[in-house]
Order: sequence, then C-alpha cells, then structure tokens
Amino acid sequence: MGLVLLLWGKKTRGAAIAIALALIILLVGGNSWAARSFARSLEWQHLPLNTVPTADAIVVLGGVTRTSTPPRPTVEVTEGGDRLLYAAYLYQQSKAPVIILSGGRIEWYGNDSAEATDMAALLKNMGVPESAIVQEPNSRNTYENAVNVRQILTQRGIRQILLVTSAMHMPRSLSIFKRLGIAAIPAPTDFQVSTQEFQELASSPEAKLLSLLPDASSLFLFTQTLKEYIGIVIYWLRGWL
Repeated sequence: MGLVLLLWGKKTRGAAIAIALALIILLVGGNSWAARSFARSLEWQHLPLNTVPTADAIVVLGGVTRTSTPPRPTVEVTEGGDRLLYAAYLYQQSKAPVIILSGGRIEWYGNDSAEATDMAALLKNMGVPESAIVQEPNSRNTYENAVNVRQILTQRGIRQILLVTSAMHMPRSLSIFKRLGIAAIPAPTDFQVSTQEFQELASSPEAKLLSLLPDASSLFLFTQTLKEYIGIVIYWLRGWL
C-alpha cells in the first residue's frame, strides 16, 4: 500500500508540473505583447527599403502554396502567398527582368507537381509572362533553395538578386544566401506585426488589459516564431549560416 501511495504521489506531482508548464506556455505564448514582440525580433531585422533597387533577378522562396488536389478547384496560397504578390509587383515595377521560383515538394506530402510549377501558374495569372519565369523545382528546404538557385545564377551570369520571402523567414534565408556568396538584397513581405498593430496594444487601458489575455492567434504567432528560431539554431549547428 505504501508503494502504491508513493507511485501515485509521483504521478500526481508529474501531472501537476505538466499542467503548470502548459499554463505558463499558454499565458506567455498566448499574450499579445509577448507574441508580437517575439515575432518582431525576427521580422524587423530587415525592413523594406524606401526605394527597392534594381537587380538581375527576383528570387522567390517556396512554402506558400497548396496543390490543386480535390476539393480545391485550383492551386491555393497560404499566409506566405504574399511572396508571389510582391514578386509580381516588383517585376511590374521593372525591378528585375526575370523571376526565379525555388521550391519542390517534400516526399511524404505526395507526388504532386513541384511547388515551383504551381507558383509559376499563379504568377502567369497575375500577368507575368512565362518567358520571365525560371523554375527551380527540386529544393526541399531553405538551404537547398540557396544551393540550387546559385547554380541557376551561375549558369545565367546573374550577379545580384532581390530575395523575396516572408519577413520572419528572411534572417535565416539571407544568411544562407550570403554565406554561399550570393549578392542578395532583402525584399521581405508577409509581415505579421506592423507598427500600427504594435502601437494598438497600448492605445488604451482596455487594450493593455486585453493584450495580456491569452488568445489562439497570439499563441500561433508565438509558436511560429519559436519554430523559426529553432530552425536558425539547427542551421547554425549544421554550418549553413
């Protein structure tokens, strides 16, 4: 009986610790102040330039589409689909004569078309001519994006690029491209935290109070940022940064 009580006591203590940790994560990660400050620490490292310079090519990193498998009527974009919108905008502003789309498909996601192909279809729908699009359909991660894009740049004699990716993803991406000797100008988009949104947190006593209450969107943003920081650490350990 004494052994049973001892084991039961250990289990309840373990459960109490787990519940306490879960509550701490919820209160911190679900807090709008904490989540937006955490995200801003990555996103605001490379803010958009007042005037985007011209370059030899625009490079768009994948991870922003869903294939047109039923019941989807066509290729769809995720939150990061802003990358394609911004790339099309930069092209239409004559910032570069060609757009390089880098993205394959992870094997366990199925044998659908490469993401570069899907991104190309969307860009053509936005008015970008097929002659201005170059597809790189083999990359499965950000490091492979940079390695495979470098081969295309070398083959085409391209020296300078505008690197388009989500603001949160830009610090890791830009570090990899520069480490490989690619002259990349950051052209971030898909910002999760704007100046106005951050200022709204302190706009009134009510806003300050509400920002302290956990909510699902803040917890998602905190988790998204944490995953990106973990990715940075892993890439650094592999010597890719």
